[in-house]
This record gives sequence, C-alpha cells and structure tokens, in this order.
Amino acid sequence: MPVAGLLLWASLLTGAWPATPTQDYLPATPRVRLSFKELKATGTAHFFNFLLNTTDYRILLKDEDHDRMYVGSKDYVLSLDLHDINREPLIIHWAASPQRIEECVLSGKDGNGECGNFVRLIQPWNRTHLYVCGTGAYNPMCTYVNRGRRAQATPWTQMQVVRGRGSRATDGALHPTLTAPRQDYIFYLEPEKLESGKGKCPYDPKLDTASALINEELYAGVYIDFMGTDAAIFRTLGKQTAMRTDQYNSRWLNDPSFIHAELIPDSAERNDDKLYFFFRERSAEAPQSPAVYARIGRICLNDDGGHCCLVNKWSTFLKARLVCSVPGEDGIETHFDELQDVFVQQTQDVRNPVIYAVFTSSGSVFRGSAVCVYSMADIRMVFNGPFAHKEGPNYQWMPFSGKMPYPRPGTCPGGTFTPSMKSTKDYPDEVINFMRTHPLMYQAVYPLQRRPLVVRTGSPYRLTTVAVDQVDAADGRYEDPAPVKTMTISSKRQQLYVASAVGVTHLSLHRCQAYGAACADCCLARDPYCAWDGQACSRYTASSKRRSRRQDVRHGNPIRQCRGFNSNANKNAVESVQYGVAGSAAFLECQPRSPQATVKWLFQRDPSDRRREMRADDRFLRTEQGLLLRALQLGDRGLYSCTATENNFKHVITRVQLHVLGQDAVHAALFPPPAVSVPPPPGARPPTPPYQELAQLLAQPEVGLIHQYCQGYWRHVPPSHREAPGAPRPPEPQDQKKPRNRRHHPPDT
Repeated sequence: MPVAGLLLWASLLTGAWPATPTQDYLPATPRVRLSFKELKATGTAHFFNFLLNTTDYRILLKDEDHDRMYVGSKDYVLSLDLHDINREPLIIHWAASPQRIEECVLSGKDGNGECGNFVRLIQPWNRTHLYVCGTGAYNPMCTYVNRGRRAQATPWTQMQVVRGRGSRATDGALHPTLTAPRQDYIFYLEPEKLESGKGKCPYDPKLDTASALINEELYAGVYIDFMGTDAAIFRTLGKQTAMRTDQYNSRWLNDPSFIHAELIPDSAERNDDKLYFFFRERSAEAPQSPAVYARIGRICLNDDGGHCCLVNKWSTFLKARLVCSVPGEDGIETHFDELQDVFVQQTQDVRNPVIYAVFTSSGSVFRGSAVCVYSMADIRMVFNGPFAHKEGPNYQWMPFSGKMPYPRPGTCPGGTFTPSMKSTKDYPDEVINFMRTHPLMYQAVYPLQRRPLVVRTGSPYRLTTVAVDQVDAADGRYEDPAPVKTMTISSKRQQLYVASAVGVTHLSLHRCQAYGAACADCCLARDPYCAWDGQACSRYTASSKRRSRRQDVRHGNPIRQCRGFNSNANKNAVESVQYGVAGSAAFLECQPRSPQATVKWLFQRDPSDRRREMRADDRFLRTEQGLLLRALQLGDRGLYSCTATENNFKHVITRVQLHVLGQDAVHAALFPPPAVSVPPPPGARPPTPPYQELAQLLAQPEVGLIHQYCQGYWRHVPPSHREAPGAPRPPEPQDQKKPRNRRHHPPDT
C-alpha cells in the first residue's frame, strides 16, 4: 500500500476547530490532487538530482540562519541550499571501512541494506560545528562536522570542486571524503574526533531514533545493543552524569519505537524544563493481548538519578498513553494506536505549543490513518493526575489511592515546587522507589474535541508524516513510489522539503493556478496562500495592501466574496456534441475539479422547454465520471447540463448536446446494398460517397445528422488514410540502407 505525507495548514481563526462533536471531519478526499509529475510541470517542485550511489534520505536538521538543510543517507552527509536544493550542494562521503563491512556481512546482515553507514543523527553543536552519528555497519560512530563560510585547509584531505569526488582515506573505522562547491564554504568531517555512537545511534538502520542536543548534552531514545533488544532513553556528552531508563523493565519501556523528542518548558523557571519523548510500544497493561499503544513520556533535564536506588537512571521519568480514536454511536471507540510522526507547532507562548500526531490502525482487518491534535494543558493535566497502580499480576490497573510521597514523583529539583532541593539525589528513598514501580499515568491524553482532525479510511495510501504551517488569512503519488521518511517546512521561504528512500524534493507551499481560472474556484479552495486579485488566483501575502484581493478561509463562500465575478463561472463550461444510436448506450462525461462538489444532471429537450433534473432509474446511472444512458430512445435527444454545487455555489461544468439516430438509418448507411461496379467514362466526376447516395434516397429527419457525423469523421481522418476501400496499395519501398551490426542492449537501455 502506498504511503504518503500530510501537510496541514493551522489557520489563526477561532472557528478552525470543530465546534461540536457532531461536526464532520475534514473531507476524506482532497479538493485538488496533483501527482508528482504534475507538480514538476507547475515549476514549484524540484527533485534533488545529484547523482549519488546512496539511498534512504532523511532530513535531519534545518538551519534557517545559515539557509541550509542537512540530510543524512547511506554513506553520505548532505548540506543543501534551502532556496534551491540543487544549487551547489555540499557533500561528505562517510562510508564504513571494508573490514567493518566484511565483519557485518559475516554476522549475517545484508551487505547492501544493513552493512553501511546510515546517518541517523545530525544535531547543531554550536555555530560552527555539527554533531553527526551513523550506524557504521552495525558499529555506530559519531564525530563532528565543521561548517562555515570561510575556506581553510584541512589536515587530512584536500577540498575539491563539487562535481568531483575526493579520495578515500585508508585508515580509521570510517572513511570520510569531501566535496565542496565554493571556496567560501567549508563542510568537512573531523576524523580525529571519532567516538563510539553507543547510546546515541542504533546499530540497525531500520530502528528509528529520537534525539535532542541541549546545552551540549545529547538526549536520545535508541536501541543500544547489536540484537536490538535493549531500548533506553539516554543522556550522554556534557558535564552531567550519564543517565538511562531502567534496563529490561517492561513497565518503563516495552519494545518501543521512538518517534520524536522535544524540549517544552513548563514555567519561567528553567529548572522546571522537561524533555518530552513521543514513541509507541507494546502495552504492559494487557499482556494477554499485546496491543501497541502510543505514548508520551517526559524527563527533567536536571535529573541526576537516585542516591541508593535508580543510580545513574532517570528518577523523574513518567509516561502516559496518547489516544486517537473515533467515538461510535454505540459508545465503542475505533482506535488508531500506531503512532507514526509528531509535529510540534510553536505558538506565541513557548510553554504551550500545539502537538500534531499521525496515527495508523494496528489491526489487519480495518486499515486507516488519522491526525489528532493535542494541547499542552491536557498533557500536563494527565501528568498531574493519578498514577496507574497494580497490586499483582492477577489484578486490574487502578488509580493509585495510597499516600503520595513528597515531593510528588516526577517533579524537577530546584523548580517552582521544590526550591530547596537542588538535585534528585536529595529526594527521599520512598519517592525514588515509587518512581521505579509507577512510571505510568492512569489517565490517557485525549485530543482536542476528543476526536481526530483528519481521518482516512478506504484510501489507497496511509499517512506517515505530518508538517504544519501557520498562516495569517485575509479574513483572519510518485513516479517512483516510496514511503515519505521525513518532512520539514520553511515558513520563512514558504517551501516544503520531503525526504524518502529515493531522494529529496522541495516544493512550494502555494500553487494557486491549480485551482482554476474563476474567482469561485479560488475562493472554494480555502487556501490561505492564495487569493483572487481581480484577474486570477494568485499568491497572497498578509502584507499585501491590495483591497481587491478576495479570500475566505473560514467559510469559502464565493457568493459573498466573488460578487461581480460569478457571471464568468459558467463561461468556462465545456460544450460538446455527442451522437448515439437508439437501443445502444451513451456515456456523458463530467468530472468536477473538486471531489467535494455535489453533481446534478439537468435535461432540456428543446430550447423552449424547462430544464429538469435527471433522476437515477433503470435507464440512467450516475457515476463519479459522468452519466450513463442505457437503451437510448429517440426522445432522449436534447441538451444535458452537468452542474456542480459546493458550499451553496452552483455552476455548470459541461454541456452535452446529444443526438439520437435511428437504428434503421444507421444500418442502411453502414451496410448499403451491393451495386454493380461500372468503370466511369473519361472526364466523369468522381463517384459520390455511399453515405451521400443513401442520404439522397432516404427522406428521414436523422439523415442530416448522419451526414454531419460522417463529415466530422472525415475531417479528423488524416489524408494519408483516406483510401478507397478497394484501391490497391502501392508496394512498400525496400530498405536500401547499408547493413549494420546490431548490439543487444539490456531491457533498461
């Protein structure tokens, strides 16, 4: 099943959220769908076409200050220009050594898909360096990348022009090679600073990691062993004590898949800052049915572990379930539990961002995707609520009702509520012991309005990635199908960057010309990037001072917004003439631009008659592509109008003038009686075509229509094909070219 990424626009309108539980979700069908080929034709999408022998591209870091985007792939680290990803890319070739690859293959791993250096972590260390990690052919390694704008010689290799390739080093566990496009840019590895990547990068490239580099300390959710059985949230580097989650404790982590990590402050006090991890794991609440649950966990940045218990282990780690479900009429909810991606949309209040999460269903019978939105107020309320407690293996999970130790488990030391405790090592033992056995919260985090924002069921694709942009409104599939791995948005440049296994693409967030040439189409699109400027649907910017721009993101009402322009909506209707034969079937095509429109067919036999709506019956069948008329009758001739109604706005899409021919007349025209052929005398006029002789003999009303149909047919036939039925064909000329040696090329050539 193909997979796809999802781009959402978060409008600044108060009515953007569903007001009542009965309100419908966002439509399951996009109003305008463009293939990747169509996107490239618009000139707004560009594919990274630098020829590299690599796969598995992932956007790992976006640097708006330096106008660069950093991409990791197999054996390569890329630095791309945010304005144009194909303009002078900076490329570092960072491959595993042949000896390491050989050892990886001997251990039973795939030489191509696993035994390579898959770059999985790129974090900003400071303004001049990046911290990068790769799997290193099942031997994770990390180092620093020097980035800047001033050329300087490196002690280990010579910088070369971008289109060339540097020579490989012959020593070290990993082989870095550099190419640089201009002398004022530097981008190279520092191999003398290579270090182990254990606890920072996974061994297996198929296992995802979530990381954040804060104050020169790396926090990472990662598997740390060769077999991929020991998962932990680690803190490495920096001056603080190295920390991890409790090992082999299924109550803490149970076969997790890490998705995202984000620092979200709780208050103005920096000691209250917490790092949130989003992941999915096998549920420990129901061991008999190992379901997969989405989780949100958090830790305090100043956590130093316990004094006697949980030494060098997190003593503030808590987690809760993320619920994304559709409530049913019978009270039973349909859950989407497979968390796929998370996007944190920042707001003016840094303590209260909006969380967007993509989920898929975990069952094999029902398949679907959903996007749910969460508020930090709801998340904090759950973490401040009761803890999940279980007396024994045969007991049910209940809210903890015993005496709560002080300070409350999960509270950060030195913060608002514990100003006298400077470290978690000062916490009483009962607090640390309680944290070890009660990391799970009893209540779950539900989305806003307790329902998804977007639901996709029965689609040929599933959602895997989400990116959100926030826009001020005026009134406030691939050629090579591949899963979308990562997406990121540059709001400053209005660009979306997408990475997959086969490459990187950047495309504009606005393509207003795709909506149509009418004001109504532009308004119905409800695209915050586009507005009607009086002549066309063009890009809208909030700083524009032109009052003629018309846009309605909230309601999309063209009747109110496009006054004076709606008269042109019906002028774009397609008009055609179609012929049918009585007793046969005819199909009248009509495909509205928007799948959200309601289509109606109107019939008018004569210009003096009133138009009436075509109702579905045994002879008329309405489909998504048009109207099927079965067993035509002579009375079916007339004008058929296909109208589309969307948001109370009605306009004509196509008009078809249908002519119905009688069976006898058509049969006589197609199968004339045999005639004795007599050669014409010299100077005589050419014989009349058979259908014209038939027209002279028959005096029926539809003969004129047959003549018109045949004339139209012959106008579309090339002159080279207008041969008499019995005329001899000239002999084909023999090929007089010299013989040549033919080479057998493979099918790909």
